[in-house]
Amino acid sequence: MKKMLFVINPRSGREQIHSRILEILDLFSGAGYQIQVHVTQMPKDATRIVREYGEEKDLVVCSGGDGTINEVIGGMMEMEVPPVLGYIPAGSTNDYASSLQIPKSMMEAAQTVLSGTPYPIDIGRFCGDRHFIYIAAFGAFTEVSYQTPQDKKNILGHQAYVLEGVKSLAALKTYPMRVEWDDQVLEEEFVFGMVTNTISVGGFKGLVTQSVALNDGAFEVLLIRKPRTPLDLSSIISYMFLREEPNEHVFKFRAERLKLISKAPVDWVLDGEFGGSRTEVEIVNLKERMRILTKGEKVERSGEKC
Repeated sequence: MKKMLFVINPRSGREQIHSRILEILDLFSGAGYQIQVHVTQMPKDATRIVREYGEEKDLVVCSGGDGTINEVIGGMMEMEVPPVLGYIPAGSTNDYASSLQIPKSMMEAAQTVLSGTPYPIDIGRFCGDRHFIYIAAFGAFTEVSYQTPQDKKNILGHQAYVLEGVKSLAALKTYPMRVEWDDQVLEEEFVFGMVTNTISVGGFKGLVTQSVALNDGAFEVLLIRKPRTPLDLSSIISYMFLREEPNEHVFKFRAERLKLISKAPVDWVLDGEFGGSRTEVEIVNLKERMRILTKGEKVERSGEKC
């Protein structure tokens, strides 16, 4: 009999897994799986359980938000040959599920786990000891994802991030930083930066406008330097959300690896979870390091190229 580890975050999203869990388990059991279910109890619990039991399974499935899948990936990356991953999204934004075209319906997503095609995906390695599946970011708004209370996320979804973020505009913090990639160097005072492997960020697809493929071995990088006038800030917001013409405050490029150096510690967020405070960060793309079950369609989007 095939073996499955099913990791569930019961508090993700609007807690809809509660009303579907028996139906999903019946579906998996009927497909011939012997299922070990683990309901997460605390932060990093998913990483621990996957590390302990995942390697002996034929399939690891997780249900939760972006933070949950990040924890599961953390455990799987410690295996020499990780099993295939199945994902049933149940979070507030589910950026990565959107990029993979995994259905929003929990039952349809569960069916995709059984009938889908293993699709190779890139994984980001952060400072040698952490990993992310779709975004590593710092600066304005990034603290919102891990400081916004879970109950507010459940009620408002990705709008909660926007509402909380607007409060911090008046105290926009800058980060003097040196960025190195390929043979290039950029030194600026930034207010925001993100290294991504996704089509959607925070529920907004317009934030990533380059051509995106989730297994091409490269990240999409976006850095925003300090606005010096209200008009500068307005032009940045227009560019980010309304896709107006590029301006001098926004830097975009692609990179397989990059290093970011700052004098003072900078808080980082990995897939919506706190990633630590660092003065030096090295980010490396691990090409096609994991396989995840999708509907078998081509997972990429054509858009504006760098």
